[in-house]
Amino acid sequence: MKPAQKPAPKKLFAAVATAIALAGMSFSNPLQAGAKPEKEDLKFGFIKLTDMAPLAVAAEKGFFEEEGLFVQLEAQANWKVLLDRVINGELDGAHMLAGQPLGAAIGFGTKGDVITAFSMDLNGNAITVSNDIWKQMKPNIPLDGGKPAHPIKADALKPVVEKYKAEGKPFNLGMVFPVSTHNYELRYWLAAGGIKPGYYAPPQETTGQIAADALLSVTPPPQMPATLEAGTIYGYCVGEPWNQQAVAKGIGVPVITDYEIWKNNPEKVFGVSKDWSDKYPNTHKAVVKALIRAAMWLDAENNKNRKEAIEMLSQKQYVGADVEVLAASMNGTFEYEKGDKRPAADFNIFFRNNATYPYYSDAIWYLTQMRRWGQINEYKPDGWYLETAKKVYRPDIYQAAAKELIAEGKAKASDFPSDNDTGIKPPQADFIDGIVYDANKPNDYLTKFPIGLKGKQTVSGGKVVD
Repeated sequence: MKPAQKPAPKKLFAAVATAIALAGMSFSNPLQAGAKPEKEDLKFGFIKLTDMAPLAVAAEKGFFEEEGLFVQLEAQANWKVLLDRVINGELDGAHMLAGQPLGAAIGFGTKGDVITAFSMDLNGNAITVSNDIWKQMKPNIPLDGGKPAHPIKADALKPVVEKYKAEGKPFNLGMVFPVSTHNYELRYWLAAGGIKPGYYAPPQETTGQIAADALLSVTPPPQMPATLEAGTIYGYCVGEPWNQQAVAKGIGVPVITDYEIWKNNPEKVFGVSKDWSDKYPNTHKAVVKALIRAAMWLDAENNKNRKEAIEMLSQKQYVGADVEVLAASMNGTFEYEKGDKRPAADFNIFFRNNATYPYYSDAIWYLTQMRRWGQINEYKPDGWYLETAKKVYRPDIYQAAAKELIAEGKAKASDFPSDNDTGIKPPQADFIDGIVYDANKPNDYLTKFPIGLKGKQTVSGGKVVD
């Protein structure tokens, strides 16, 4: 362990100011303003994706160290290994799929008490299909100025899937993990176009392929392009840089971004075990402070720091992709069909629009999709969704970190939601199918989908049972 540095008078003054600012506030963790981290040497895991950027930036720009933390970042083989290592204590925390802490809470897959006090980004994913599937889809897509009109709906893919089905061929698609945003976004897009993505029936049936028109299976993100090129899958949903990599290699065409499926959707979170957070509350708060500063840096002054961030991420120990491939999405553009590069200013958001705040309503949306596809294979009352969200998402820890940054002059109060924020966003309508999501009425929301479980329905014996 590195010796703690003697705090400078300026830092002591900041600590006193912070203590005054936080006086009278109470949190479920025994957080103390200006208190030293209980644990200084930390190891965090991540998967090689663009949206691990806040971790890399916090390390490279010294934000962790300024919070008294000495952090080692370590790439992990896949999402399951990453989650298991956080739960068993081999990792202090990790870049996680937003659905992972929730999946662990409900016992789908690995069971464990994992919490998040920090959302890492908004948007950042896309759906890519092989060149052959694109060629078959293209006649079904309307044109705008001689180019395909966006957003491209799954309606254009439906005749292709039906053709494969009629010929007795499985239509295979890849996503990164059963509780990933990618799984739910791909399913949402397919179902909005009338293509059934299949159901789960845990604990016996966890492939999610019951009554499916398209068969979705897991492929680790960095392996997506090679798996597509080999013909094992016909398309996939993944984060960057693995969609732009398909364009660069000339093996596939991204057809839609997740921003076009659900505008400003939450993507990754930073997760730790509840036991770890309870044991090291001030360490956890310090980590969140450093990550907030990294996110602010990534979005500062119209993304002026993105070039530096791209060069940082291109290093082998982080994402290890070519600068050109990373820049294709991180610099405010996105390339679909080769040569068809379009503006996409919000493809990656790290801090704007309260991107880092852990909203209960985001957690509830994920839980509705788990219910919709049978990962939660029984009816749950509306109150259960909020109760479960509150066990996993921890805005109290986030607010404590934010208030210290404000008191230290490193952020402004206007950068964050207000103290009395409920954690529930107003109803959202920016979905590709136009269906409005109201987090206060999860069961009512589920009834609006033509495809998916609703009410008291369950999956049993390979079919949906009322």
